[in-house]
This record gives sequence, C-alpha cells and structure tokens, in this order.
Amino acid sequence: MSKTIINSIYPNFSQKEIDILKGLANKVAGFAMREGEKEKAKLWTAHNDLKTTQPLVFIDPENGWGEIITSESLECEHQLAREWEFSLKIRIYHAEYLKDDMVIDDYFNVGYVYETDGWGIDLIKIGGHQNGGSYRVKQVIEDYEKDFDKIHFPNLTIDFEATKNRLALAEEIFCGILKVRQWNMWWWSLGLTNNYIELRGLEDFMCDFILEPEWVHRMMELLCEGNIKRISYLEKNGLLSLNTGNNYVGSGGFGFTDQLPQLNFIPNKVQTMDMWGFVESQETVSISPDFYGEFIFPYHKKIADLFGLNCYGCCEPYEKRWKYVKNLPRLHRVSCSPWSDRTSMEENLGKNYIASIKLLPTHLASTVMDENIVRADIRAAVEGSKNCIMELIMKDNNTLGGNPNNAIRWVELCREEIASVHL
Repeated sequence: MSKTIINSIYPNFSQKEIDILKGLANKVAGFAMREGEKEKAKLWTAHNDLKTTQPLVFIDPENGWGEIITSESLECEHQLAREWEFSLKIRIYHAEYLKDDMVIDDYFNVGYVYETDGWGIDLIKIGGHQNGGSYRVKQVIEDYEKDFDKIHFPNLTIDFEATKNRLALAEEIFCGILKVRQWNMWWWSLGLTNNYIELRGLEDFMCDFILEPEWVHRMMELLCEGNIKRISYLEKNGLLSLNTGNNYVGSGGFGFTDQLPQLNFIPNKVQTMDMWGFVESQETVSISPDFYGEFIFPYHKKIADLFGLNCYGCCEPYEKRWKYVKNLPRLHRVSCSPWSDRTSMEENLGKNYIASIKLLPTHLASTVMDENIVRADIRAAVEGSKNCIMELIMKDNNTLGGNPNNAIRWVELCREEIASVHL
C-alpha cells in the first residue's frame, strides 16, 4: 500500500506520525525478541494450568498511566495515531521500567469499529467530570410498571469498511515489524449488576431486594438474556477473539493456557467454550451472601456456563459468598480483593484455583510512598497465600501521586517479599 492510499484512509495521518509509530513498534519488537519474554509466557501458562506455585506480578496503573505517559508527551496529533502511540509506549514502559511479568510480544491488535445503542435508554451520569472521578446515575427506571418496557436488548452496529481500512493502515505501518491482527475485547465483565445500576440507580437497586424482589429477577433475566444474545451473535458471525494467550482476563492476570481452545477448535470460528469468561458483582458487596445466591448467582452461572474457563470477582470480598461462587462452572481464577480475608485463601482456594490477589492502590497515591506500609501489605498477601497458586495484581489506581516511581518501586517490593517467603 502506498502512502497515497494510507492518506485516503486517514487524510490527517501524517508521515511524521507514521514514522513515530514505526519507531515505537521497532522498540516493542526488540523487547519481544528477548528470551525472557518466552520464559514469562511459559510461566503464565504453567501458572494458569495450576502446575506451578511461582507467584507472578502484574501492575496496570489504569488512570495513573496519565501521569506516566502524559498527554503532552504524545507526539502524534490524529486521535487514532495518539491511541496507538499511547498503547505502544505502555508496552515499552513495562519492559524498560516496571519490569513486572507482563509479556511483551510482537503482535499489534486492531479492534472493530462499532457502536451499540445499549439497553435503549441513555445512561446519564451526575458528576464524574474528571478522569476517574466519582459519579452517581440519574435513575431512568423510576417505576418498573411504566419504564420496564423501554428497555431492549442492545443492538450492535459494526462498520466493517472502517474496520477493514483501519486494519490495512496498521498492516502498512507495522509491516515487517509487528504482526497485525484483528482482535477485539467486546466486554470486560459479564457480571450484569453494573448494567442494572446504570438503569435503576444504586440506592433503589439495593432497596429492590427487599421491596421489589420479583422485579430484580425480571431485570436480571433480561440483562442476562441480552448479553447472551449479543455473545451468540458474535460467535455465529466469527467475531469473537481468543483470549487464551497474552490477553488480560478477569480483573487481573493473563490468559495463557494449554487447556483452551477446545480440541475441535476452528480458526476464525472462536466459540465461547474456547475462551475465558468473567463475572463479578462488586456493587452487591453490602447484600447478604444468600441474597447474592438467590438474586445474582443463577444468572452468573448461566453466563459462566458458556465459557471454557471462568474468572470470578473484582473488588468484592469473595469468601462470604464462596459457598455459591465455587459452584460456577469451570471456575479457575478468583479475585482476592484488598478487603478479602487473607487467612482463608489457603483453605478455600488452595492449589485448585488461581488466587488473584489485589493489593491496596491507595498507598501508591501519595507523592512519597510509605514503603513500610506497602511492604507489610505485600508480605501479608504473600504469606497468606504461600500454599496457593498466587498472582499479585496492582490496579484501580486513580493517581500515582504524580510520582511514576511508585509503580516501579511496588514491583520491586513484590519481588523482594516473594523472595523472602518463597525461599
């Protein structure tokens, strides 16, 4: 493809931007060639297949990335070019500075260009104007009898021509440097309760378990079936992407495994049984375990039944509802949030599940991080899970206190504490 054709696809994609992206891609490709990357991939595979107790470490500073790779530091001007520049710089920063167990590979993923009309009612947020800021939802279902019929299953509209052009552009820019592929993450969580709250509002959602229990089931059934319909459409049309390699799965960790895809796997015809699934319900942390079991778990189970391996949980402590959660089909990875009981991991999870341990992000939010507190938090997690299949995950950072070194130092402290416990 000539430069002229590139410019016909994206008229504002300048040669300078193309050169910047090529330069960054060459750096990523160089890191991907390191022998250590192959070893990390093997370790993640053994970890996910429950064949090693070697702990793994991964940090995704999330909103904190804006303090590491600032908007002002991006050299490209076109929005898509800036997005690609940002994603490449994240991989380079992992390799050069964070030095966690994220694998640097030689793939460049290009997603589909698409839109969805959601559940038929616009989500209205009050607050949250700053990146990652708190907000509340303006209730759009005020009266179930009057408003329930306004909801419909989400409609997905894919712009295949724009997608094809975007893929062609990436292939031209990264030709001979990175392996460009069509890969899309269509959802993060299939936990359903966040969708519910976006329609009903948190306060009324919580009250509904007592005041409107029949409507809770009707809402959960609709949300569950709507998600299943969307998944079925993607599966039947060959639009799903495997997440069984260097892909973020659940609420932390990567998907490397020899257990998937299925033996009868057909390339370009990914089925959900070839993939990791994920459900969580952080929003219901304040309801009783039995309410979770009655109102949420049946729909989680229905979703999880579609997938080859499953992850559960994010910020909610899992152990109080473990009697239900452990019955999710093919459950494999369990989030042990900062509010989980560290002393129960060995008994509940042992070596039968991956203990995906989340450490407190608040300690990294200070300009000067208190290393003694951070070290104690890490040590408690490592000691409580020394007989488990364990990974240490840092995420949910709204800020690094303006000090990117906090993220770098957190990984170093994890390495030190792991070494002191896993002699």
